[in-house]
Amino acid sequence: MDVVSGTPFGLVQLRVVPITSGLAIGALIAGIGSILVSILVICFGFSSGGPWVAGAFTVLSVLAGGGAVTAALLAMRQIRRSGEPGRVRFTGRGLAISAIACGGSGAGISLLALLLGLVLQTS
Repeated sequence: MDVVSGTPFGLVQLRVVPITSGLAIGALIAGIGSILVSILVICFGFSSGGPWVAGAFTVLSVLAGGGAVTAALLAMRQIRRSGEPGRVRFTGRGLAISAIACGGSGAGISLLALLLGLVLQTS
């Protein structure tokens, strides 16, 4: 407690510890999952009967990647708006940026692998 000079009163400041955004953590997990599923697309896309299975995994990877990017953008918005006096301050901007990169690359890799697998199957 800090004493206010010239008065018998004290000043108490509430210190709120910053916490990592749960949205950023979840978005990063979904982005990494999108990359892992894109590896399955690569494996099934180049096998003999796998374009249908690769297509199903591509849909899953694109949905996970899109969800990761959306959640990461919401997390960045949450982090940017936090930190007002007396409110919880969120951290994790780097996690959110990584989630955007992982989600986008996972979706892109799976779409590219599916397209390449279909081209190689038809020729």
